[in-house]
Amino acid sequence: MEEKLKTIFLVEDNKADVRLIQEALKNSSVPHQVVTVRDGVDAMAFLRQEGEYADAPRPDLILLDLNLPRKDGREVLAEIKNDPLLKRIPVVVLTTSKNEDDIFHSYDLHVNCYITKSRNLSQLFQIVKGIEDFWLSTVTLPSE
Repeated sequence: MEEKLKTIFLVEDNKADVRLIQEALKNSSVPHQVVTVRDGVDAMAFLRQEGEYADAPRPDLILLDLNLPRKDGREVLAEIKNDPLLKRIPVVVLTTSKNEDDIFHSYDLHVNCYITKSRNLSQLFQIVKGIEDFWLSTVTLPSE
């Protein structure tokens, strides 16, 4: 049986981090596509299939940075988890912030997982591989 192409929605403003995360996902055993936007306004437009994103696929996993231009990742997380059509999509906060307030606030907003990005390339690849293995291969998620 052919496996469904998974969509990973990466919301990240840092071009270098986008490249590294895409590179880390290249060797995935799970058929997938990575769709990227660079700010919170575009993230919500994509998720709500508005404007230029009218044909956007529903993501299977959202990787969300917290510090984003135009609309903060915290606001994006709150909107996702308060929207009945989006709240079941797993959201992994992937950020450089180790701030306890960010961690508590993200879980208060029902984030599925909070991970601090490593600046060590090998560790970052290991983190992304762990995310992929768990969220795309191991867990059972509701269909839409």
